[in-house]
Amino acid sequence: MELDEAPKKPANMVIGENLDAISVAELEQRIHALQEEIRRVHAEIAKKQASRSAADSFFRN
Repeated sequence: MELDEAPKKPANMVIGENLDAISVAELEQRIHALQEEIRRVHAEIAKKQASRSAADSFFRN
């Protein structure tokens, strides 16, 4: 993965912080950023599982 591919989270986003003082728009922005990160992680998992499956198949034969 190249550095440009990694999504950037807002500098002030801290996982688990109190959300009381954050606006609805900012909360929606955080949700979007987190959903993008979840998609990116799922894609990486799928890629690693495919590599593992291919290696397992190669060494079984």
